[in-house]
Amino acid sequence: MVNSVMLVGRLASDLDVTKLESGKEVTNVSLAVPRSYKNADGIYETDFFDCTLWEGLAKNAAEYCKKGDTVGIRGRLQTDSWEKDGAKRIKVNIIVEKLTFLSARKIEEQEVADDKDKTTEKATKKSKDAR
Repeated sequence: MVNSVMLVGRLASDLDVTKLESGKEVTNVSLAVPRSYKNADGIYETDFFDCTLWEGLAKNAAEYCKKGDTVGIRGRLQTDSWEKDGAKRIKVNIIVEKLTFLSARKIEEQEVADDKDKTTEKATKKSKDAR
């Protein structure tokens, strides 16, 4: 049997890590994934998937990701069920096992940082050459 999910979408909110009584850290976020086709009104609809990240993955994602960032996730589906007002409720959640940062903003920030490093190196070399 295989229980595997891969999605690419945008984070619907900022991530906030919660420390549980057990000491484990967790964060929950919705992933907005646009459909690849237009509806009858000519609009691309978007599906929202509830995702859970644990421990180090939760901390790293919260540190480096913001609302609107594009990410790729790989994980597994997990169902939770409970009763409320006599009716049985079921929720499907994605337990994220791998997260890949895909936002252009992160790439652009890294390119700017790399350019600053190169400019500093050139200035240092010119300064040494002038001596």
